[in-house]
Amino acid sequence: MSENKKKLTSASGIPYYNNEDTQSVGPRGPLLLQDFILHEKMAHFNRERIPERVVHAKGSGAFGTFTVTHDITKYTRAKIFSEVGKQTRMLARFSTVGGEKGSADTERDPRGFALKFYTEDGNWDLVGNNTPIFFIKDPKKFGDFIHTQKRDPYTNLKSATMKFDFWSLNPESLHQIMFLFSDRGTPYGFRHMHGFSSHTFSLINANNERHWVKFHFKTAQGIRNFSDEKATEMKGLDPDFAQRDLVEAIDRGEFPKWNVKIQVMTEEQARTYQYNPFDLTKVWFHGDFPLIDIGVMELNENPKNFFATVEQSAFAPAHVVDGIHFSPDKMLQGRILSYPDAQRYRLGGNYEQLPVNRCPYATNNYQRDGLMRLDENGGGNPNYFPNSFDDIVHDPAYKQPSWDLDSNVADWYDRNAEGENDHYSQPGIFYRKVLDEQGKKNLVSNFAGAMKGIDGPKKDEIINRMLCHFFRADIGFGMAIAQALGINPEAAMPKQHTTTAQEVPAK
Repeated sequence: MSENKKKLTSASGIPYYNNEDTQSVGPRGPLLLQDFILHEKMAHFNRERIPERVVHAKGSGAFGTFTVTHDITKYTRAKIFSEVGKQTRMLARFSTVGGEKGSADTERDPRGFALKFYTEDGNWDLVGNNTPIFFIKDPKKFGDFIHTQKRDPYTNLKSATMKFDFWSLNPESLHQIMFLFSDRGTPYGFRHMHGFSSHTFSLINANNERHWVKFHFKTAQGIRNFSDEKATEMKGLDPDFAQRDLVEAIDRGEFPKWNVKIQVMTEEQARTYQYNPFDLTKVWFHGDFPLIDIGVMELNENPKNFFATVEQSAFAPAHVVDGIHFSPDKMLQGRILSYPDAQRYRLGGNYEQLPVNRCPYATNNYQRDGLMRLDENGGGNPNYFPNSFDDIVHDPAYKQPSWDLDSNVADWYDRNAEGENDHYSQPGIFYRKVLDEQGKKNLVSNFAGAMKGIDGPKKDEIINRMLCHFFRADIGFGMAIAQALGINPEAAMPKQHTTTAQEVPAK
């Protein structure tokens, strides 16, 4: 054997020869328990699959760079934005939400838009979607909502009845499901869709001044969507369409880009804005808070190994860096806890030591031990704080400013309380002013097609509840869906319904 060749070894580095044949008693006899290579290979094979993500199980990813193009240091001291021209390496993972790991890429579903920026102040994770809003605004509902997007516990099938039952009982979902059942619900791969932080975060500048912010990622490739018919066709032709499209584009050198922008709101503006700016079911109108350019994101490197990077990548909105912080957004507050907890279950307590998740700069703390510790485990240094032996210090430059809270009363607030119960004006605006005529027709057709799957003894009740929400958003919209379902619109219209100024179709 040539000395330049690599020797075949076991996981512990022991070279061996028989990789295809198990030691046996004669050529036809039983196998010997002592052939430990057989046990090692089979035992590892049995453990190759880590638990798939409960949501966002099917995904694609790539590495790239974020480049600052505009100065926003008046809003934030975050080092990633410190100077125009600065580049930061990053990882993006795109995904569907409700399906399992083997589901089709073209399912009607929101798309996850998760980003990890490897900054010198630690890893900043921005975990968003391809929509600026979400189905619910309180994290207590999250598990219930996701259950409706998964499989019926009796039939083990996806269920339109479950979905629309939940949505019809939660009017706050209306805005998001109108996005979902428009053509935006079936994007043409991942390169041709926008991304959004969705949540409101805060930016903190060198003077400890806070501004509220939303992040937007506008595709430079242009928006492309599948029609419902074409998306369904692609499920059979190529269920991995989005994965293939992203990998092959980068391999060709056609590096996808997104123009990164922010909306900025002052704390005073937040107190007087017509909507709760921390409500994840609402948008900030661009006319009130225009988009501000900050940079460009480019994906230019396919992972060398999908499992080691994309599958083991772990994102958490809890991971913010100095100059970027949280907001009172209730869904964000819930995800600060739940995302890292999900990653610890899926990958283990030391998941941030995996190469794809590891901060490339120094990390100093007193966390020790645990399953699959990958580094020197702190060596002989103290594992407690304070101590008299090491030189790890608290740097006051990273102290977060205090919050001026609106209330000192802790309570369980009614989600339909005054000021929090407008679930219809923004969905109505989306239908009248955002969608073109073809988009409106597709939205009606997609809703009607999906609602025809509602069945069971509560079928009529669920359909009528949904129609009531559609009517309250826009009378014409509700009537169009009722007609598409073969229902008399006059009979389905809410008895006490009156037309408001928001429901008058835009000219």
